[in-house]
Amino acid sequence: MQEKIKQEKLELRTFILFLLLVSVGFLWLLRPFFGPIFWACAIAVIFYPVQQKLLQRFNNRRNLTSLLTLLLCIVIVVLPMIFVISSAVNEGAAIYQKIEGGEIKPAQYIERFRDAFPTVEQSLERVGIDLNKLKETATDAAMSSGKILARQTLNIGQNAFSFILNLCLMLYLTFFMLRDGNKLIELLVRALPLGDARERLLFSMFAEVTRATIKGNLVVAIVQGALGGLIFWILGIPGALLWAIFMALASLIPAVGPALIWLPVALYLFATGETVDALILVGFGAGVIGLVDNVLRPILVGRDTKMPDYIVLLSTLGGLALFGINGFVVGPLVAALFMAFWGIFIREVNTQDESAKEADLTQP
Repeated sequence: MQEKIKQEKLELRTFILFLLLVSVGFLWLLRPFFGPIFWACAIAVIFYPVQQKLLQRFNNRRNLTSLLTLLLCIVIVVLPMIFVISSAVNEGAAIYQKIEGGEIKPAQYIERFRDAFPTVEQSLERVGIDLNKLKETATDAAMSSGKILARQTLNIGQNAFSFILNLCLMLYLTFFMLRDGNKLIELLVRALPLGDARERLLFSMFAEVTRATIKGNLVVAIVQGALGGLIFWILGIPGALLWAIFMALASLIPAVGPALIWLPVALYLFATGETVDALILVGFGAGVIGLVDNVLRPILVGRDTKMPDYIVLLSTLGGLALFGINGFVVGPLVAALFMAFWGIFIREVNTQDESAKEADLTQP
């Protein structure tokens, strides 16, 4: 009898070992497609309420409602994103032509900045930064950018194909995530040995944090980028749309994001003697663009994720450092799951230990 039990334990352990090996191998196989898979899950989570309303309207026809939800996603998210990216590329190409034609001279900007703020040069020299070398580097970078673009032109077709492939893969997976998402969740609940209640809590946390982070950060990025581009356009700063996109991307870094763009521009305006424009930009940047971050982000991100602002900030910065652009969602998601696991541990395990201690104390 004991030998049979040992044999069964050995078989179970061997099976679990091979299960882990196969699972790791499968995940490693999917690693190149992490971005499309992750965003397919995220989009399915975001548009899940829309799909549920469509299911009620179309008598629970899942294929039709998933297709309609996917088309809505393409109209609301994909097409505007492609338009903004193409517009930014065109504007960036126009600015490059001005640099190549001599209309924009990076070295001249640095020279004006040095003349306007002589004490800054001395401070930079103390930390080992030479403005003369920086000016030469800026000039060389501007002149060599043409060669870089020429080399990259050969890869445009391949890069475009890779982008289209990932986009199509994401949309394809999104359809099935929308259609079969509930079944997949139930399957994972049955498969994972964490307890059904805990697993449903964790999946619910994943959905809430993903929805709140993406919706909140995107709303803040769009608003801050639009306001930044608007003030740049009003002040006549070249490449307003391109700067707006840069500010939208920088706004993914909480608290200081857009200031990384508009503050150096404001300093340059001060350096060139355009004091009124510089003051307008500083006032608008700190009082309006910064206010959006201080007001909207805690409401849209912190409240729905149920995490303190400093945890949101640290997890976002860590996620961006480790996972790139995907990190602004992955970082807070990992932090939320960390807090959820520890919350379950404190609520269940420690409570059981305290109950056991009290029971031992009451025994004679």
